[in-house]
Amino acid sequence: MAALFKGILSSVQSTIARRSISTSAVHCEVTAGRYKRSKNHDKPITYEEINAPYQIHHRKGWCTWNTSNLLDGIRSSQCVVEDYFIRKFMFGTWHRIFVSDPVIIKRRHNQIIITGIIQRTVQVRKLYFLIGYTEEMLSYIFKCPVKIELQSVANKKDIVFKYV
Repeated sequence: MAALFKGILSSVQSTIARRSISTSAVHCEVTAGRYKRSKNHDKPITYEEINAPYQIHHRKGWCTWNTSNLLDGIRSSQCVVEDYFIRKFMFGTWHRIFVSDPVIIKRRHNQIIITGIIQRTVQVRKLYFLIGYTEEMLSYIFKCPVKIELQSVANKKDIVFKYV
């Protein structure tokens, strides 16, 4: 029985020793950031989504504007965490009100400016409350002034750039 296991073990070792790295031909197709076409061409795509990732800053801007990512910039990791927190806070506070998927966050000196597109389905009183509440809470959390700039559209279909 031991001889049988030694025979199997030696055949497995010789097979492993003979095998080498297998390679395949390079497949140069860029699929990142592309949207798959639907059969009926009824999938709505906004202007932000239609541009490929390599066209950022040529045809569209970044979703976060800050100078901490420059060479020798301070607080770069802290800005990323703060931006993530702002996006999650806005999603939870302004649930189903924002039409634009990415909330644009701009940092100017000590001020944070949050911009986005909302639907006009909300009452004006509730809208002003949400703006004031969000500005006060984020100003208290980040210890700097926060301003919210909003644009409104009547329908979600108003921001559709193309159907794919």
